[in-house]
Amino acid sequence: MRPEPEPIHTLLVANRGEIALRVIRSAHRLGMRTVAVFTDLDADAPHVRAATEAVRIPSYLDVDAIVAAARDNDADAVHPGYGFLSERAELARALQAAGIRLVGPSAEVIDLMGRKDAAREVALAAGVPVVPQGEPGSPGGFPVLVKAASGGGGKGMRIVRAAEECDAAVAAARREAQAAFGDDTLLVEKYVEHGRHLEVQVLADTHGNVFHLWERDCSAQRRHQKVLEEAPGPTVDAFLRHRLTTAAVELARQVGYVGAGTVEFLLDADTGEFYFLEMNTRLQVEHPVTEAVTGTDLVALQLRVAAGEELDYTQDELVRGMQGHAIEARVYAEDAFGGFLPQAGTALIVRWPGPPEVATSAEATTVRVHHALEDGQVVSTAYDPMLGKVIVHGPDRESARRALVDALDRTAILGLTTNTGFLRALVASEEFRDAAVDTAWLDTAQIPEPAADVPRLMAAWVAAMLLAGDPGDPFRADGWRSAGDPAPVRVELDRPVLVDRARGTVDGVPVHQHSAADHVLVLTVDGRRHRAVLNVQPHVAEVVHLGQRFVFRRPDVLADHGPVVGDGTVAAPMPGTVLEVAVAAGDVVTEGQALGMMEAMKMELTLRAPYAGTVTLVEAAAGRQVPLGAALFRVEAPPAPEATP
Repeated sequence: MRPEPEPIHTLLVANRGEIALRVIRSAHRLGMRTVAVFTDLDADAPHVRAATEAVRIPSYLDVDAIVAAARDNDADAVHPGYGFLSERAELARALQAAGIRLVGPSAEVIDLMGRKDAAREVALAAGVPVVPQGEPGSPGGFPVLVKAASGGGGKGMRIVRAAEECDAAVAAARREAQAAFGDDTLLVEKYVEHGRHLEVQVLADTHGNVFHLWERDCSAQRRHQKVLEEAPGPTVDAFLRHRLTTAAVELARQVGYVGAGTVEFLLDADTGEFYFLEMNTRLQVEHPVTEAVTGTDLVALQLRVAAGEELDYTQDELVRGMQGHAIEARVYAEDAFGGFLPQAGTALIVRWPGPPEVATSAEATTVRVHHALEDGQVVSTAYDPMLGKVIVHGPDRESARRALVDALDRTAILGLTTNTGFLRALVASEEFRDAAVDTAWLDTAQIPEPAADVPRLMAAWVAAMLLAGDPGDPFRADGWRSAGDPAPVRVELDRPVLVDRARGTVDGVPVHQHSAADHVLVLTVDGRRHRAVLNVQPHVAEVVHLGQRFVFRRPDVLADHGPVVGDGTVAAPMPGTVLEVAVAAGDVVTEGQALGMMEAMKMELTLRAPYAGTVTLVEAAAGRQVPLGAALFRVEAPPAPEATP
């Protein structure tokens, strides 16, 4: 006799940010009481305010604190979201011991599938093809991929193309794996040069039903970190889809999986063969694209499974309703055109897109945003750099792609740099339009950086409005103003700009203002319509145009920013933690020699000597947190030899 379902009345969400909000909203729609957890950094975060109750904990990785919070608040179940403890068997075991359900699989399944080496054996037992293994220098030859046996998210992965690269790659992968997962065990596998990253969403209940919800394509990656995701896969035909989904369901059935999970595959574009990569035993960041094309709520389905309900679907019913195409873009706090270095700061003004402002096809497209970022919120390097996700759904891939370009045009975060402009340029590219982006493409491709000309002109136009004291100017509340002459004015930005508002020109370029409200300016510049979000202050103007952030500072204040170029100072290029220091004061170094290493938001960066010379300053210390621009090393070049008379 099957056990009766046990309803979930109170759900504790053991996460933060956009995924915590996402889970809380679905739980509330199901009539559940919710409990949020938070650290001191998140005391007033949106997910804390959204929940029914909130409990302070010392860390999102503190299993004991989370279990205690669940027990003290009479939680029936805990949803781990993704990241943090979502794939830690310790949490599952501790909750089971406390008589509290985990919204996810058992500890045994998490243990088994959380290790790539063990998951590989499960895949083989299920008849699922796996990537050939080997060792550097083996008959299979190079290139190979060295990767952590535990965890995921691109941590502990290195491509090795030659024998001389092996030792350094293995050392770096071990260090990252140990720091991220507490396990430095590595695997060595064949590296597929031209691959597509395909994954199948699976769903299984406690009554033996296992379903799939088609596939996603996550091939747009940089250093194994996903950038764009879409469903269904644009290059997947019916035969490949059948093979992929069948393999995913068989693997989930083999391991006794329960809940919503993802089986990931690598498709070799050169041979047409696909291989099992890993199984994520939790909800994926990119789950909204599957929800969009299937019309499901995966969080609600997770909660139904956790309550012991039998999913009253057939496989045909789940996929028969598949409609259209969905694409998701991940917005990160990083400087994509400056080496993808992590960024931190205060998000002064935040604008997320609403419904599409332009028609992209005869049928409507929808825009959905998952975020937990608001005006005035501090973004630190303490947590993952993802700030939010912009998801669009259209009747076909091209309408969805165009709608995503429009949505990213209307996404603006002022106060710190994000990758939104990069995402917009990537989605607008011919390569993405033609589905030609594979897993390695972004590591070598050159995405054109947006030009500063139009943003500078728009900033100058607003600055002139402020100087004139325009009573209808919506930017006056945050800018300077004084009595002004309607004659042409010279605006000082990073360079002087002449604005003639009477004639409607900026440096002689004709402009026409359409609207200005809530920091948003719509201006026709030389016959083309442009939209930007601006914040103009006496000494600095900040503009987000086509998703890209531009900062224009008056020349007379530039002297107060950053080290003098060429003095041999090596400053922190990102806020983060010093991992190691390789030199001491007095050491003689060669040009490009490693001085130390930093880490922030899943990225390691080696700091190198700008030229040959002697180290005269070492301010870095292993384990030390440093802000952006902090002077860490200084190298003094040897004196130039005296000229021979």
